Amino acid sequence: MIQWKGASYEKAMSHMWLTSEGVFGVALGVSSGFVFLFVLFGSLLNQAGAGNYFLQLAFASLGHLRGGPAKAAVIASAATGLVSGSSIANVVTTGTFTIPLMKKVGFSATKAGAIEVSSSINGVLTPPVMGAVAFLMTEYVGISYVEVVKTAILPAAISYIALVYIVHLEALKMGMKATSKTHPVKVILAAILIIALSIIFFGGALYLAGLAVGVLGSVTGSASIWIIAAIMLSGYVAAVRYAAKGPDLNMSLDAIEHLPPTKEIFKTGIHYLMPIMLLMYLLMVERKSPGLSAFWSTLSMLFILLTQNPLKAYFRGKGEIKRHVKEGIADIAEGMISGARNMIGLAAAMGVAGIIVGAVTLTGIGQVMAEFVEFLSGGNLLAMLFFVALISIILGMGLPTTANYIVVSSLMASVVVELGAQGGLIVPLVAVHMFVFYFGIMADVTPPVGLASFAAAAISKGDPLKTGFQAFFYSIRTALLPFLFIFNTDLLLIDVGPIQAIFVFIFALIAMLLFAAGTMNFFVVKSKIWESAMLLLAAFVLFQPGYFLNKFSPEFETRPGSSIVQMAEAAESNTSLRVRLVGENLNGDPIDARYLLPLGAKGESGESRLLDTAGIVLRDEDGQYFIDDVSFGGAAEQLGIDFDWEVVELDVATERPPKELFYIPAFLLVAVVIWLQVGRKRKQALMVEETI
Repeated sequence: MIQWKGASYEKAMSHMWLTSEGVFGVALGVSSGFVFLFVLFGSLLNQAGAGNYFLQLAFASLGHLRGGPAKAAVIASAATGLVSGSSIANVVTTGTFTIPLMKKVGFSATKAGAIEVSSSINGVLTPPVMGAVAFLMTEYVGISYVEVVKTAILPAAISYIALVYIVHLEALKMGMKATSKTHPVKVILAAILIIALSIIFFGGALYLAGLAVGVLGSVTGSASIWIIAAIMLSGYVAAVRYAAKGPDLNMSLDAIEHLPPTKEIFKTGIHYLMPIMLLMYLLMVERKSPGLSAFWSTLSMLFILLTQNPLKAYFRGKGEIKRHVKEGIADIAEGMISGARNMIGLAAAMGVAGIIVGAVTLTGIGQVMAEFVEFLSGGNLLAMLFFVALISIILGMGLPTTANYIVVSSLMASVVVELGAQGGLIVPLVAVHMFVFYFGIMADVTPPVGLASFAAAAISKGDPLKTGFQAFFYSIRTALLPFLFIFNTDLLLIDVGPIQAIFVFIFALIAMLLFAAGTMNFFVVKSKIWESAMLLLAAFVLFQPGYFLNKFSPEFETRPGSSIVQMAEAAESNTSLRVRLVGENLNGDPIDARYLLPLGAKGESGESRLLDTAGIVLRDEDGQYFIDDVSFGGAAEQLGIDFDWEVVELDVATERPPKELFYIPAFLLVAVVIWLQVGRKRKQALMVEETI
């Protein structure tokens, strides 16, 4: 099925080295264009002390809770993973401190390593950088950077909160005590509050900054750039002066065990947040290119490294400014060397990934891979997704984050699009890329290769394979999310308004916490098997409320293909048409599949909207419409649509009861489990009192 006639040595080398589809392709171009700047930015940020700052801030905030070091490890890995771009580097950086502390409070070596691995894996799935995958995705999918961030933020936040909850349940099962009396519900609410407030604060700050810059620009004109620079400089000096009132943070295990209050730690590193905010502002508000945004943010980090210690010495009245300036120059040199070293391995991996991409285009295996997966799955949709997930894990083994994404997206994304369309599953391309990326990254966890698990085991002195299996068990929630957002794209905030997004977040979060409780076999108390099954069923209903509604009321009704132009003209702005197309592919195989054709702003004719956004030109033959032309690089071409395919019919959403009605029976199931377990907990407490 996957046989190939072969190519000459000359043709293969020419393809790999002299075209843009081999070593010197998109991957290496993006790598040299701006990925290096992000790697350098992360190295300089860490050299300045930001990594230590985030780690100690997390421990000060959560260390007093039940299983606090493990919860702090989750939050610290989230913070450092924002810019590190490597799950293995994340494990080594934060795990050096978090794993020994987790072992000290009672976690086994296997579980301590697994918790660090699970939280580090999530770091590269979390915007804004996602191991530079966010920027590659804009190239491959053809959407804006802001759209990629919006798509990735909700699953990442839900996954992190669920991991904090899993850690809490582990601590409860092991009978750990908190150093302060904190109710379990407050722990989860605190985690939710921290993440939600962080998103709201940073999002609000960026929005207000955009408004302020706009007003300032309209009032002062070209002088506004100098005024903004002066304001930022004043803010930086004020932040460093505030930090100088307390001692610098000490980076040692003993220091982390005896931390000052959270407020004292927070004030020591406020200035570290400024270059991160600048990066986010340039990317998301000004919509500058990733390379330019990283360039200015890196320059701001160089300035901070050069000036933070001299300014602190000045405000503390200690003098020796010249010595601190020399130390700053040495820090800059060390940070730049570290960034360059980190990039060497990444650039080599990008080049090798280019060879794999070149092999795909040279041999045409990308086209037959769909047939191969279809053969394995027997045409079953869920089986197809399972095999795609499994192959993505195998392909991702041993690869750095960015190379991992390049390989799995090149080979497997088109498979999901093609076979999904044949099975009636129509998913936006960004959701497909997120699906294969999630499972490619899971290779860092999954034995036998699981490099992040091996790195954690080296620190914890635990068994690498046991650590890998335990980390995979903790990461089931992460592995579940791609299946969920393939069938329910609301989780990716696709075509979802701000109010609806809040409700999607709340219900998806509740569902993920219930799923975590079901898989951990512990809720209020240790669950019985059937109670865990009820929790898992409730989680499924909350995640996919439309599943049961579809059994009673069909989601779509069909319209004739001849109405495509009228429906395209009448459709609302930025919506899509769900069409069934019939034809033949380049190999002469019959195609009968459904596709989602995006439409732009309302007001133009149906033909114009289909051409401008979907990238197709229609041909009318006696009332039957055929694809006459496909725009190069357009949405239709990316979906695999070809010439002379006939538009057979269109699917239109039907009027039916809201799918959210099924939330009611789901919450009733949860209420029954809570009632039973609370009663059992009271009986256990009474028995203990009688024994005493």
